[in-house]
Amino acid sequence: MTKPMGDCTLRMFEEWRKQRNGEVVIKIEISKEFHKLTADIIATTAFGSSYAEGIELCRSQTELEKYYNASLNKVFIPGTQYLPTPTNIKLWELDKKVKNSIKRIIDARLKSKCKTYGYGDDLLGAMLNAAKSNEHERMMRMDEIIEECKNFYYAGQGTISLALTWTTMLLSLHQDWQEKLREEVFNECGKDKIPDSDTLSKLKLLNMVLMESLRLYGPVIKMSREATQDMKVGHLEIPKGTSIIIPFLKMHTDKAMWGEDTEQFNPLRFVNGISQAAIHPNALNAFSIGPRACIAKNFAMIEAKTVLTMILQQFRLSLSPEYKHTPVDHFNLFPQYGLPVMLQPLDSSS
Repeated sequence: MTKPMGDCTLRMFEEWRKQRNGEVVIKIEISKEFHKLTADIIATTAFGSSYAEGIELCRSQTELEKYYNASLNKVFIPGTQYLPTPTNIKLWELDKKVKNSIKRIIDARLKSKCKTYGYGDDLLGAMLNAAKSNEHERMMRMDEIIEECKNFYYAGQGTISLALTWTTMLLSLHQDWQEKLREEVFNECGKDKIPDSDTLSKLKLLNMVLMESLRLYGPVIKMSREATQDMKVGHLEIPKGTSIIIPFLKMHTDKAMWGEDTEQFNPLRFVNGISQAAIHPNALNAFSIGPRACIAKNFAMIEAKTVLTMILQQFRLSLSPEYKHTPVDHFNLFPQYGLPVMLQPLDSSS
């Protein structure tokens, strides 16, 4: 799986090199770059689509997110979501555009079925094989497959790109840790090799930095759940139907749980693993826990480690003077003004 992820990352590097124009150091708005990269990766690895298809879907999905997030800041009046307001009309148009893009990818896969692998062994292939199999009591309808593709595409792109963005910000700010990770990467992976899964498992410091980044700047900062029956949690009586908001960001910076240095960047707190990083073994909830935990956790971690490893192999990162540290809650945790960074190739002649 790391090979296609690495190929997409190399394609991003090539675009960066084209922007250099002979300059040794260039400024990149890297949060946008990560947004395009993760779109390319999820399109390639999960849906087997081309770079062009992935970017087209990325643009439509990004615009849809923008309108949806804006609607969250408005007072909700029941029934207004069905009225043909300018915002609703735009949302409907963008949603249709995204669905049509996904349907074109699905139609192409349906036409390319082979006897050996059916519709393929990626995520889309698995859903299509299940939909067409007579062994299943209930087959997935095409509209259900399209909706599932939308969900996986959104989750596989947006949150991972934000995790990469915030981790890059922290490494740009903490140059000592950037150098520690680079040394680890060179020792385990060399200077130009795309890492495989075995190599990634050896990058202990990188894993610690990612965990600390997810603690301080986890893309998903809250989660809601509804009680399906009357229950008691500790001393709290929770009636059936109660909506509960779980504030991950608050939990991840609770001094009673993490200690007095809770607001400091300290990856060493994870030196003995996640379960021993705080007083409670489940204090870090970056991917949630239990049966409703993030289904793409392993995919996300492999992708983040692959991309960061390859960046550390090729570039030195530092924050641009234009960077303004303004995290905002737009459903997920975004840098309001992006993340402009200065990129310096380790080999300036490359």
